[in-house]
Amino acid sequence: MNISERLRLYIQLTRLHRPIGILLLLWPTLWAVWIASKGHPSWLVLVIFTLGTVLMRSAGCAVNDYADRHIDKHVKRTQDRPLTSGKVTERETLWLAAGLAIAAFLLILPLNNLTLLLSIPAVFLAASYPFTKRFFALPQAYLGIAFGFGIPMAFAATLGHVPPVAWVLLLANVFWAIAYDTEYAMVDRDDDIHLGIHSSALFFGQYDVIAVMACYHLTLLLLALAGLMAGLGQLYFVGLIVAEGIAWYHYALIKEKNRDQCFAAFLHNNWFGAAVFAGVAGDYWVR
Repeated sequence: MNISERLRLYIQLTRLHRPIGILLLLWPTLWAVWIASKGHPSWLVLVIFTLGTVLMRSAGCAVNDYADRHIDKHVKRTQDRPLTSGKVTERETLWLAAGLAIAAFLLILPLNNLTLLLSIPAVFLAASYPFTKRFFALPQAYLGIAFGFGIPMAFAATLGHVPPVAWVLLLANVFWAIAYDTEYAMVDRDDDIHLGIHSSALFFGQYDVIAVMACYHLTLLLLALAGLMAGLGQLYFVGLIVAEGIAWYHYALIKEKNRDQCFAAFLHNNWFGAAVFAGVAGDYWVR
């Protein structure tokens, strides 16, 4: 196998050809970077956190495939993944994940000690999440913490401490992750039942659509509280209103519980995160 073919397999393994995961991880981080800096982020911090998001999400995908290597072969959607199909070895997968995580750590070395300290639980959360679906009834909540840990790190990097608003934003991200990843889990519900894997779609059962919408609205309430705590103005709340409209569009997609429509709703969450960021950035920009 030549280098280009090997590289293509690594891109598939780390999902770089499917950037939705990067975007869902990046938007909350950018909310935090902008709020912590009051709309004037350091270019160094911005570049470090953007690249770090890409690296850590890619490492997380490799760890996820390693954790699910004996499960994915029984799921039609995942049985052709590089590790499951045998095109990439288990050792390669672990070395790739480790290399990406080390690269992400090297990126934050120019930042302060608190940010370096917070990177330890961040790495633990990212590496352990793929295993939670085996014993935790609501692994999507754990995902929300893992995907949102860039929030306190961004505040630490910018301010040297983590204020209460950062934890409110992190909690908002937990509920958002439960919402969008439940939509994703609704796609795999039958496979998860067969394989004995936990997911929020199974946890909520027949109330899954109601739970998704409740989580969207808890997200927006917490984001509104964070906006008040940060002293954000009208444009920010306009962004939240747009995000509210996007959430109701997702309801229209998932209410019949059609697999393709649920997956479309999951992918569309990029625009929910973008709407919130537009509100944050726009509000600081007009000041």
